[in-house]
Amino acid sequence: MKKLLNWLKGPTALAALAGVVAAAVVLAVAELAGAFFTARATPVFALGSTFIDFTPSWMKDFAIATFGTNDKAALFVGMGLTIAVLACVLGVVAYRRWALGVLGVLFMGAVIVTSVVTRAGVGLADAIPSVLGTLAGLLVLRALIAPLRGLKAWPEAPANVADGDPRHSGASRRRFFAAAGITAAAAGIAATGGRLVGAARSNIAKAREALQLPAAVQAAATVPAGVQSPVAGVPPWLTPNGEFYRIDTALSVPEINADDWELRVHGLVEEEVRLTFQDLLDADLIESHVTLTCVSNPVGGNLAGNAKWLGLPIRDVLKRARPKDGADMVLSTSIDGFSASTPLEVLQDGRDAILAIGMNGEPLPLEHGYPVRMVVPGLYGFVSATKWVVDLEVTRFADSKAYWTERGWSERGPIKTMARVDVPKSFAKVRAGKVAVGGTAWAQTRGITKVELKIDNEDWVEVDLSAEASLATWRQWSYEWDATPGPHYLKVRATDGTGEVQTEQRADPVPDGASGWQSVMVTVE
Repeated sequence: MKKLLNWLKGPTALAALAGVVAAAVVLAVAELAGAFFTARATPVFALGSTFIDFTPSWMKDFAIATFGTNDKAALFVGMGLTIAVLACVLGVVAYRRWALGVLGVLFMGAVIVTSVVTRAGVGLADAIPSVLGTLAGLLVLRALIAPLRGLKAWPEAPANVADGDPRHSGASRRRFFAAAGITAAAAGIAATGGRLVGAARSNIAKAREALQLPAAVQAAATVPAGVQSPVAGVPPWLTPNGEFYRIDTALSVPEINADDWELRVHGLVEEEVRLTFQDLLDADLIESHVTLTCVSNPVGGNLAGNAKWLGLPIRDVLKRARPKDGADMVLSTSIDGFSASTPLEVLQDGRDAILAIGMNGEPLPLEHGYPVRMVVPGLYGFVSATKWVVDLEVTRFADSKAYWTERGWSERGPIKTMARVDVPKSFAKVRAGKVAVGGTAWAQTRGITKVELKIDNEDWVEVDLSAEASLATWRQWSYEWDATPGPHYLKVRATDGTGEVQTEQRADPVPDGASGWQSVMVTVE
């Protein structure tokens, strides 16, 4: 233990700490400078986005299954730990051989710059914050490492070393910690200042709040009474915007000026079409309730939500463009580079596939695609629900690949029939007697006609279905269970409007969505 304490007081450990402080300066200076550039010009967001781009499917699926909508927070924590470890190594290397340390820092700077300039919508000038941050980090590392050269790993200096001698361990450590502390504090202030400056310069949120949505020429169908399950604890039938799940590849939510937004429709079309946001406001918009589901949603998962959307039917836009014979897919692209492959026929049939500008009576929240996103009933989001959409290319599946298709996911993503138990939760403890059981089921565009519950090894029993609003929305259910003491397993399955019963066969989300029956273990006391 004494040796460890002495090592922690020694120059090697302090050099590692110097590396961490220098890394903090790199990020802080880049954050401050990045406030005057695009948000995607900061190293943290650029590195994180690059990591997501190269993440294999199994790792993405694991992250979402483990962390759910907190996957991005988990990524930032993981990145922070990784950066800290690399910074420690670079600090030690710089202490022992300064030239190698410089090369290491410059290499990391080159990685950061490459990550920045390869992001969609980012220019070469956006590399400036990363370059400034790297240079500042080098200067700080040099300033902190230099005094450590003569520092010995002794807990106290030898008797023959004067207190003013730079080799005096105690004095050198005190000076080092003072310099490191002041630098770290300055880095924190710079990073905070960058965030504040960036927020002050951005007026997108205020513009969204001031936006008045036009009335729809076709209002959403009246929601019948009784759509909400009577069981307490079942999620609201209409998901509030703040509770709607968010799964996408954007670490930094794109901030798009609606006045500058434009959608280009091109490719295998007779006529290229360009739409502005004002064109959408002036168009014949429709409203509809649609349940969206993420392909990464596990059996029984909560990556599904139901909302009332306002937008322009995509089929109307395609009528203007007039797709050519042989086209079978529309490749939609987000301003951040994400793309989705949607079957052309799906966008031209009778379903309410729209370019949405409104969600639950208000403009789209920034994190849900403001100013414009796609909403397509019946397809998982990875092939249809492109947020911040700016480009629609009419093409062929044989000719073009979307973001997740290139990473091993399927080209087409029809939503599978699914039912889940929302109440009671798995591993819950309840009292014997009458126990309310409730949940949600969905099969968008096909509807739900029956939900059945199986308790232990008993026969399947049909539960009470709540009212159905439309084939494009989920349907809730309830059941009164006469529970007896002991552990019990509750399984649920649904039947869709075509008569197909939800399959028991378990499948992982990759490549085209999870399947299987959810099983919930409940202890009755």
